[in-house]
Amino acid sequence: MNEDVALRGLAEAVDLTHNPNEMHERAAANERLPLRPQDEMECRRCAVYCDKVVHPSACIEQACPFVYVYEERGRTYMGCMQKVFDVEIDLAVLAESHAERGGFGAVKACRRPLPMCRAEVLRCYESREDNLGCVNPEFYELPQGRPAFRVTVSAESRQADRSADA
Repeated sequence: MNEDVALRGLAEAVDLTHNPNEMHERAAANERLPLRPQDEMECRRCAVYCDKVVHPSACIEQACPFVYVYEERGRTYMGCMQKVFDVEIDLAVLAESHAERGGFGAVKACRRPLPMCRAEVLRCYESREDNLGCVNPEFYELPQGRPAFRVTVSAESRQADRSADA
């Protein structure tokens, strides 16, 4: 019992207030260094602004299972059920643009593109890049069609692990 009282007294004696400047610096460092930068949709860590974009025309070409289409007022619109992009596009405009030299183009991704999405990173203001290059290179990691490696466990390795533990 005496130990509990002593520990309680120590806990009460500790000043739990933090230096606001230190807390602000820590928060700013967390903003600069995200845990998973490849999951972000935009990067504003330097003067070059980068955005992840997807190409809706590729969704139609690939017959993506997540494309939805509906008609309204005599026009047909398409969108993404997974909300990789959050706009609905007039199919006539998409087809018209696709026939032109530049095509329809890309739209900003609202969430991480799926492996089947035709996605890329667009950079604005490239002339602003400094001599060191990109400060957030993991941002450019896009999802692949399948995992880069596979882990398998065989019956022999399980037996070897069990005998080693014994």
